[in-house]
Order: sequence, then structure tokens, then C-alpha cells
Amino acid sequence: MLGKLAGWADTIVALATPPGIGAIGVIRVSGPEAFSIVSRLFTGKDLAAQPSHTLHLGLLVDGGEQLDEAVVSLFRGPRSYTGEDVIEISCHGSPVVLERVISAVIRGGARMAKAGEFTQRAFLNGKLDLAQAEAVADLIASQSGAAASAALHTIRGGFSRALRELRERLISFSALIELELDFSQEDVEFADRTQLHQLISEASVMTAELLQSFRLGNVIRNGVSVAIVGKPNAGKSTLLNTLLNEERAIVSEIAGTTRDTIEETLNIGGIVFRLIDTAGIRQHTSDVIEQIGVGRSLEKMEQADIVVYLFDVRDSIGVVAGRMGSEAVTGSVRSGAVAANGNGLREETHAVRGDLTEVREDLLARGKAFLLVGNKVDMAAGLVDVRYPEEVLISARDGRGVEVLKRRLVDLVLQGETALGDGAIVTNARHYQALAKVAEALESIRKGLDEMLPGDLLALDIRVCLHYLGEITGEITTEDRLGYIFSKFCIGK
Repeated sequence: MLGKLAGWADTIVALATPPGIGAIGVIRVSGPEAFSIVSRLFTGKDLAAQPSHTLHLGLLVDGGEQLDEAVVSLFRGPRSYTGEDVIEISCHGSPVVLERVISAVIRGGARMAKAGEFTQRAFLNGKLDLAQAEAVADLIASQSGAAASAALHTIRGGFSRALRELRERLISFSALIELELDFSQEDVEFADRTQLHQLISEASVMTAELLQSFRLGNVIRNGVSVAIVGKPNAGKSTLLNTLLNEERAIVSEIAGTTRDTIEETLNIGGIVFRLIDTAGIRQHTSDVIEQIGVGRSLEKMEQADIVVYLFDVRDSIGVVAGRMGSEAVTGSVRSGAVAANGNGLREETHAVRGDLTEVREDLLARGKAFLLVGNKVDMAAGLVDVRYPEEVLISARDGRGVEVLKRRLVDLVLQGETALGDGAIVTNARHYQALAKVAEALESIRKGLDEMLPGDLLALDIRVCLHYLGEITGEITTEDRLGYIFSKFCIGK
């Protein structure tokens, strides 16, 4: 593999656990001198004489100074994470102790590892392919169970396995087609075009499924931004606090209390939602600070993946708290009219709800995923009905309907898919871009077969496809194809 050709000559060391105070801290050492460097510090045993995959307790001593009592784990290459000799030193988690041990290892001949260098060596030594190596970083950075499961699936080779099988079959056909070129004067056909056509059809379906999975994969990896917008005093901050189960935002009866956006994360069903509480949106305000807040609210609304438009359900039945008795309200709603008064209540109920209709039409026109959330049902005496498929009724104050809202948010993201399935899910934008090129190349091959193009042109399209597949896994396409020709067909030229 590439690592053997590169011939790593140096030994690297780094802290493998997060910096800071903890019960233990793990220092990782990898390279040809790992055993000899650590053995000079470790007392009681000759580590070089110990078998691989064993643990040993002893003192670490440097220049007569005791550094710590530690447990060392031995992994001889190639049966190690990097494919090299690796030692992991488990020390007490004092930053001072860890720094002293690392300094002693560096004085012994190692150097500090660069960012990601252990995983880079694992890739170059053939322990991981490039997709698996990238998934290591994704697993470390995962913030939800779904993200961790998707990354672990890739690390264990689930994603690469499907690509590798396709790649090997394409290499086989490419070798056969190029073999035909060597016997062009004999007019022989080694590659079965019918089988190749079938392979291209299967590969196109698989590639399309992987490309489709990126929508969900991107959500799993990066989370979903949800902007909670609406008029002042609709209960946006109360809803945020209820969802988070903590008093995160200031709540008051004064309209315009929230002046700036507040962002928090919430894990629902294995998906991370980034909730954004925004300032109440109203057209006319003389408060300069509130105007800035409204502008930021509109900006967040444009940037969000999902918009939750929160409205006071009492507005939708023309009721202002304390202004009308419940009997009068009931009679008015049943008759379909609410008498106008000095406060400007509209005369027809549907005219009041017309504002919500305009919001819905605007969100549909923008192509936004959204929910219309009617709040304060606890104060509406059960007079409001759901009119739109995107509508949910809740009481942010007492939690009524909030679990339904959570489920609707998850359903809006998954759209019938499952975030924790066993299939491969594309979470990496680089993989997605390469797969899009693979899909284009497969379509070119299919058209070439339908048009009965000569073998040299088909081979060119297959090489393009293999190139982009190789970009994902980090494999060298040309060497693999030549290796297949020489090993399988023994062409003596």
C-alpha cells in the first residue's frame, strides 16, 4: 500500500483524549521507534519483549524523575489502528502530568503529531479507505445517535463495500474491453455487452439511491435549523423554553420583549434541531432596536431549513382576552360573525384567519418546509379547528400538543425515511459530488451501449466512472485496472 511505499521514518505522539482535567488521559505514540522510546521511560518490564495487545502497569521515569504511574497498551504493527507499532499510555488526567509525559516522549525522539495524522497513516497504510477515514472524524463530531450510527456504518465499510463491488465489476469489464482493442484485427468480443448493460442499470439504481440519501444524510450530520417566527406576543419564547424544558428565553406579556435571535439545539428522535427564537415580526414600530431585531428575524427565516410560524389562536377566532365573554364568543363563532367594536375586531371569522392564509401562501411560494402552529389553545375554550395540513394546535404554557409538534418536525425532516436504517447513507458533500459524476458517467456508458459505440469509447467512459469512484475511497484506478489485466489474463506482451 501507499504507506509502505512512503516508508514512515518518524514516530509521532499526541494526546488522544480531550484536553482538560479528567480521571485519565490517553497519550498515543505511533511509529517505528514507539516501543524503544516508551521502553526507556517505563520501569519494571522490557516492553519490547512483551506480546502485542497486552496491558502493563508501571512507573514512567524521565532522568530520575517520576512522571506518573500509568498503564501502557501495546499494539504491534500491522495489527494496530495506524498499521504501525502503537503504544497508548493511560495516565492520570492532570494536564501537568500529561504535558510532562508528552515532553519526555518528544525528548526521546518522537515529534508532535499533526491534526488527523494518526488516521492519515491508517489510510496510507491500508487500514482504512478514504471514506472510512473521513467517517472517523464524523463519528467524533457526531451530536446525535443517528449521526453516530451513520458514521459507524461507514467506518465498518458499509458504504465502501457497495462502491468496491461496483468498482471491481467495472474494472473487470474495462479490462475485457481494452483486451478487445489488442485483438481488434481479429474482430473478437470478450466483454458481454448484455451483462455490461445489466451492470450499468443496477449501478445507476444504486447510485441514485445513494444520491437521494444525501438529503437525509446532510440532516443527520449537520442538523436542521428551525426558525420560530410570528407576531409579537405569540408565545415564541415560551415555546422555546417548553421545548428545551428550561427557562432559556425571557418571557413577558410586553410585546417585543425578544429583541435579538436566541439559538439552542434540541435532539428529537436522533436528529439535532437548531431552534432559533426570533423577535416578533410587525411592520410598524418606532423602536430602532426592535426594527433591527425584526430584520434579523426575517433573515433567519430565509436561512432556516424549516419555518415554524407561531400564531395566537385567539386571533383566528377574533377574540381578545378579557374583551368578550365565552358565551358571546361561542355564539359569534357558530353564527360565523364577530361584531366589530372600538378595538377594530373584524366582522367575519374567516377574514381574521385570512392573515394566516396569506402567511401559508407566502411560505408555499418560497418553497419552504413549514408548520403553522396555533398557540394558547388553553385560552380559546376549544373554539379553533385545524384547517390546513401544516397546522398544529398547542399550548406552549402547559405543554399541550408539544409532543405532537415534535413528531411533526421529525416527520417533516424524514419524509417517510428512517434515520437509523441499515442501508448506506451519504453524509459527506465530497462523496455526493463524486457520486453525481459517477451517475453522469454511468449514463454515458448506457448511451454508448445503446448506440453500439466502439470499445475504445466505452472504455473511456468506464475509466471516467472508475476515476470518480476511486475519488471517494482513495483508490488508484489505473494501477488496479492494470493489475487486474496482468493477474487474470496473463497477456504476454
